[in-house]
Amino acid sequence: MSSTPGARVFTLDAARAMLPQIQELTAAAARELDPLMQQLEAVDENAPEHPRLHDSITSIVTAWAEAVQELGAEAKGLWLVDFDAGNGYYCWKHPEPTVSHYHGYDDGFAGRMKIV
Repeated sequence: MSSTPGARVFTLDAARAMLPQIQELTAAAARELDPLMQQLEAVDENAPEHPRLHDSITSIVTAWAEAVQELGAEAKGLWLVDFDAGNGYYCWKHPEPTVSHYHGYDDGFAGRMKIV
């Protein structure tokens, strides 16, 4: 399997250089999302505010993923970002301090290996 069409190919240094932007986007989205998640967990699924909270959460996550994509990286899960290396992905998950993992195209998060 190959990368997502149109995705940028990154060296490890380029992925790490872009990480501060990704971290800033992610931290801002997480700060916005956390209180909504707490509210959602506190209300019954049938409560009238449940759909509004759910839609707000979806909107925040979608906006974050689109911002990550605009930078050429790939949002692969909640606060999980892959940088296409041309033969797999450099992988970062919030709040890791740096890009320090790699996995093949078909391996996914479970196949992450620490970069030595």
